[in-house]
Amino acid sequence: MERSRIDKYIKNKEALPSVTRESLTALQLKKLNTVLKREKERGAFYQDLPEALGSLAELSSLPYTTEEDLAQNAAGLLLCSQARIQRVLSDATSGTTGAAKRVFYTEGDCENTVGLFVTGLGELIGPGSVTMICFPFSGPYGLGALIAEAVMRLGARPLKLGSGLSYGEYKRVLDEEKPDTFVGMPVQLLSILRACGRGSLERALISGDACPQAVLRSCEEILGSCLFPHYGSREMALGGAISCQAHEGMHLREDHVIAEIIDEQGKPLPRGEFGELVITTIGMEAMPLLRYRTGDYTRILPDRCPCGSEVLRLDRVRRKEASELEILDEALFSLPFVVDYRAEKRGDQLRLTVLTCGRGELPPLDAVIETRAVSREDRTLYAGKRKILEV
Repeated sequence: MERSRIDKYIKNKEALPSVTRESLTALQLKKLNTVLKREKERGAFYQDLPEALGSLAELSSLPYTTEEDLAQNAAGLLLCSQARIQRVLSDATSGTTGAAKRVFYTEGDCENTVGLFVTGLGELIGPGSVTMICFPFSGPYGLGALIAEAVMRLGARPLKLGSGLSYGEYKRVLDEEKPDTFVGMPVQLLSILRACGRGSLERALISGDACPQAVLRSCEEILGSCLFPHYGSREMALGGAISCQAHEGMHLREDHVIAEIIDEQGKPLPRGEFGELVITTIGMEAMPLLRYRTGDYTRILPDRCPCGSEVLRLDRVRRKEASELEILDEALFSLPFVVDYRAEKRGDQLRLTVLTCGRGELPPLDAVIETRAVSREDRTLYAGKRKILEV
């Protein structure tokens, strides 16, 4: 088995003689102290923090950064001039109240992300591949565009589909363009496979949302190959951890992010224990964050990867508040005739809309359930990350 491509990526990018725990720790401390020095000179949000730390262990003495901090102090967290900003990602919606969370990227931040995407995608595609990209295309530095650029650098052909096509449109793409690779969200992949059939697809990279175990099992059974989960967030410039050929966890982008796992009281946990992921983004040019609480729950796997890499790996990532949704996912997506479903709560009453293909019996659930056969005009029932909607 070949070693993860992330080793070569970090080695070349950071001019390291080798990628070991010792070299990664030294690199992270050097880059962290560079960020702290910049923050002190900037004199803004992090100005009261020390200018340097003596070891990575001292990082746990610094305060956390929260979503509220990010929403209320965007200007104070920016470490470059507005003229260098190429992309701003915001969580503002029509229903947002109060300050929206905004994250700024320079051209260098975007280029570094493309480099990581090339590394991660290179584990499963190469020249001549046809890759359907089912993430949104929202401009030249949006997620879809960055993935498409990475696909082209690998000598493959990107199909820039976005996330809003109907099943009839996806079916046409599968029949006419014959893509071999899917890149998108996990439930979106399963719904396409069940509504349209596998077609020419051979493999898939999934990201953008938690992947239920029932969805993982079903997709891999239909495709006949292991999925490649990736993890990223806007706070770390969209790319954070990638899968290798071992399919045992996701290798962290350790030249860019320092990861910690904490318990519910905010105390650091040792490797191997599940808790909340905290990130320090030492590779961000525009807006590095120190000890940012992501709200995502995972663990750092304690042992070396079977591929031989010493780069740390994250286990599967989920959201703590999604426990009820996880129960529904396991109950519904385990059934081969369920294409997709949407969950809403009206007071104490749970209502489910379920798209189906073929016949089957749903399990007894404490909910009002509407089922309908999937049609060519239907689309996946969530435009983005899935959650139980309060209506």
